[in-house]
Amino acid sequence: MTAPEQKNLALETLRKLLNDQIRITERTNLVQSKKFREALEDAMLRYTNKAISTAEMITRLIDLAKHLRDAQRHGEELGLNREETAFYDALAENESAREAMQRDSLRLMARELTEMVKNMPKLDWTQRESVRASLRRNVRRLLAKYGYPPDLAEGATQLVLRQAEVSTENSEQ
Repeated sequence: MTAPEQKNLALETLRKLLNDQIRITERTNLVQSKKFREALEDAMLRYTNKAISTAEMITRLIDLAKHLRDAQRHGEELGLNREETAFYDALAENESAREAMQRDSLRLMARELTEMVKNMPKLDWTQRESVRASLRRNVRRLLAKYGYPPDLAEGATQLVLRQAEVSTENSEQ
């Protein structure tokens, strides 16, 4: 096997492993998976357009894998489980909200959201507008209670609702 063939094989193997990791992350954390999916697609586009070499692409994929591993550890550093981390990331997605809110407040909110979603009726609530509306109200109250920036609350509410759907879909499997 020639050196270019080995590089291409390494690149393809790394890409596939990363893609699999991102797919696993999609089942638990929407915010993280979106960031990593976009970074992988951007790198692939640059590589396809010959903007970066095979060696540069391999380096980017290795860096992306390290960032993915670090992102998975950040919840542990915050003292949160995977589900709580997903809600924390949804709340902290907006940089100005992250700056305005204390890390501890975001952590407490994430824990409360996790409990709120766990205590919801075990039905396909994504299809039941009354359950969905109730959760939306409760999320808005929680954001207001902790002083989440009002101009960012609607976006956070929508992201939290999508994360709640993902959380309940995967807890039932």
